[in-house]
Amino acid sequence: MKKVSILIPTYNEIENVENLSAAIAGEMGKLPQYDYEIIFIDNDSKDGTRDALRKMCGRDHRIKAIFNAKNFGQNNSPYYGLTQTTGDCAIMMCADFQDPVEMIPKLLQEWENGYKIVSAIKTTSRENKIMRFLRTCYYKTIKKFSDVEQIEHFTGFGLYDRSFIQIMRDIKDPTPFLRGIVAEFGFRRKELPYEQQKRKAGRTKNNFYSLYDVAMLSFTSYTKIGLRLCTFVGFAIAFGSFCIALLYLVLKLLYWNTFVAGTAPILIGMFFLGAIQLIFMGILGEYVLSINARVMNHPLVIEEERINFDEAPENLKKD
Repeated sequence: MKKVSILIPTYNEIENVENLSAAIAGEMGKLPQYDYEIIFIDNDSKDGTRDALRKMCGRDHRIKAIFNAKNFGQNNSPYYGLTQTTGDCAIMMCADFQDPVEMIPKLLQEWENGYKIVSAIKTTSRENKIMRFLRTCYYKTIKKFSDVEQIEHFTGFGLYDRSFIQIMRDIKDPTPFLRGIVAEFGFRRKELPYEQQKRKAGRTKNNFYSLYDVAMLSFTSYTKIGLRLCTFVGFAIAFGSFCIALLYLVLKLLYWNTFVAGTAPILIGMFFLGAIQLIFMGILGEYVLSINARVMNHPLVIEEERINFDEAPENLKKD
């Protein structure tokens, strides 16, 4: 019997974990040909989520939990969780019901059809329209400037075959970007459209800084446009400055007594060049931060506790 692992990253999701677990169990109950496990990886919740997960694990051995020692971010924790699954395939979904559990049979059907990766793509969403527009602009920008094919409106919700999970284990990247890795190293992939639902309970944990971190991680990992932009704009400003300086020189020579350059152009130019330099220093800093994180090679996650794991996922490497 094939085994399906369903991974659910959590952070302060006490209002959702039990209902989501029951919904998944109900959906898998309609598929008796599969064994399954539900793995929650908790990113240091403070609202009682861990207590709820302990009770759920005590009632059902197929529910498992990994408790991180601290919050390791919204990229590292799900990635690490996928590498700890023990099934023939793994499905990752959000804990807030935005990813519909009704998609599970469809994902498995495409897997049975031979696809190693099945990506669920948000073709429509019930989220804020402004956020939807900004996300669309972000995806299209990254896709346009990336050397690697990028997947628009793919959040990570989808199915991953055991063979791809092994590739994820073999990649030694302390700051992995799952969506980019799927696009870069993934096998033949099937895309399934779905409508993203509204959060069922609780509040989103994303804010400007967390979303900015994700955006910069993909920007610095898969594009060169930031560095190239610094070079091109630098040349353009240098050329423009030379032309303006030459024009001023000619005007001053022709109209020596009447042409007054004034200090305004000088001040405007200084502030403009100063702003450009600060922006480009920030862009360069993002690349340096990305390099520094990879050079330090810290572990993805430090575990504090795991529950109901009878076998170490690392044993899968020996299969």
